[in-house]
Amino acid sequence: MSSTADPGPTPALAPGDAPARLTSLGEGAGWRLEGALTLRSVSALLPALDRLEGTQVQLDMGRLARLDTAGAYALERARARIAEAGGELRFDNLDPDHAALLDRVAAAIPTPPAPERRVWTLAGTLEAVGRGVAGAGQFLAEICAMLGLFLARLGRMLRHPQEFRMTALVHHADEVGWRAVPIVMLMSFLIGVVLAFQGAVQLRAFGAEIFVVDLIAISILRELGILLTAIIVAGRTASSFTAAIGSMKMREEIDAMRTLAIDPAIVLFVPRILALLITLPILGMVANVLGLFGGMMMAWIELGISPGVFMTRLIEDTSLDHVLVGFSKAPVFAIIIGGIGCHAGMQVGGNAESLGRQTSASVVRAIFAVILANALFSVFFALVGM
Repeated sequence: MSSTADPGPTPALAPGDAPARLTSLGEGAGWRLEGALTLRSVSALLPALDRLEGTQVQLDMGRLARLDTAGAYALERARARIAEAGGELRFDNLDPDHAALLDRVAAAIPTPPAPERRVWTLAGTLEAVGRGVAGAGQFLAEICAMLGLFLARLGRMLRHPQEFRMTALVHHADEVGWRAVPIVMLMSFLIGVVLAFQGAVQLRAFGAEIFVVDLIAISILRELGILLTAIIVAGRTASSFTAAIGSMKMREEIDAMRTLAIDPAIVLFVPRILALLITLPILGMVANVLGLFGGMMMAWIELGISPGVFMTRLIEDTSLDHVLVGFSKAPVFAIIIGGIGCHAGMQVGGNAESLGRQTSASVVRAIFAVILANALFSVFFALVGM
């Protein structure tokens, strides 16, 4: 018959190993902290320290056996909290080593800078406006320099076709063109449906339902088809260009290219912008077809205009000028989106925060520039009578 030996009583913990404990010494007599206030026990003591409050809080530290930086930080946080409430936390019977550790931790805690109080002045406002205008002018000059660099490298590749990177061009055309087709198709179809529905509601009151075909055709072919396509491409492509080039710049791959006598403009900029130049007009054509199709379906459902009547009206009464105006914007939008995306990628610094900031900025700038360019195109074509 086997038996297990009695292990005997569990040995008591040494005073320095017992977890820290906070006990009250009575009303108005303060508190006592004893045990080891270390990283292992500080979490259990935090709720008790958070309950300390009053104008004069005394904490007897004579029985505190061990203290590390985690415990010192908890004590300093409690003292700062009580001080913010207008009180004071005093440490009594404090060991000199513990006092020195508390002083070092308190000195290491960063203090947030006081908020700068800004006073509005006319000079300050003019300075801010001037800085903004100067920054916008500098950004415009850098984008023009990026465009010039693209054209120079494109001309160089036309003179030296062996430097042309067909694989990169096909890859980027697939990324910015083919993969954007589903979202462009869906967006354009829904825009055509909405235009037809809203136009039907307004034109029915005047008995001019048939003019909904002209409304859809002019809106889609001249403005909305290519504009909304460019906005979608700007959101997708400008951010991807910035992220890809910015990541390479963070990892110093672009510096490695220059070291190996490889021109980053030929490898990174030209294939991307050229892919946009090729695919954006195609995406605009897809947007026009799907927008007209969506408008035709809604006109058939809502107004009873059959597809045959819709197509006849579209062909007979829609000028080819509207199609030419729409497609003439596509190359300009492509260069704007590609140039801004590549420029933002080259502005990325050496950290992830800079990459995220430039990625967001490139999307905003590209969309704003596309809308501004479209407005300028509208004024130009109105002046020339198209």
